[in-house]
Amino acid sequence: MRCPFCQVQDTRVIDSRLANDGDQVRRRRECGGCGERFTTYETAELIMPRVVKRDGTREPFDEAKLRSGMVRALEKRPVATEDVEAALSRIRKRIQSRGEREVDAGEVGELVMGELRDLDQVAYVRFASVYRSFQDVSAFREVIEGLESLPSPELRKQQLGLLPDEDESGNGGS
Repeated sequence: MRCPFCQVQDTRVIDSRLANDGDQVRRRRECGGCGERFTTYETAELIMPRVVKRDGTREPFDEAKLRSGMVRALEKRPVATEDVEAALSRIRKRIQSRGEREVDAGEVGELVMGELRDLDQVAYVRFASVYRSFQDVSAFREVIEGLESLPSPELRKQQLGLLPDEDESGNGGS
């Protein structure tokens, strides 16, 4: 690794630790040339599958596009950025864990809707109205009635998971 201060390639690792829930390795390095210390982060580079859209076209998975859609639905809602990032991470992990080269855009949309339902019910309805192209009020009513039968996101956060791999939101690990 090249030193960011003096550009010498003689650096050594003086400490390594897991970071970001074990998804990254944090390495503390020291330059053999100038003696400066710096930190690097190492992550596995996994190839995300291509997304097959409704019209049959294929495009690379775009996490920025996913984030943008979720943030738009969550606009002016009381949801922490960390919760949005955690939801995006869960979606990405679920898609990667399938091990497939392609994933249907509809499946990605359903994963997003599931995460939004757990984060904020208003954002869920906003996203669903665009994603499912509601044509009339009865479609809204059906979604809202379905939400009323579920515990609120606040109540769900207070519940403990039943399985060891469930996280605090009650979602399974995969």
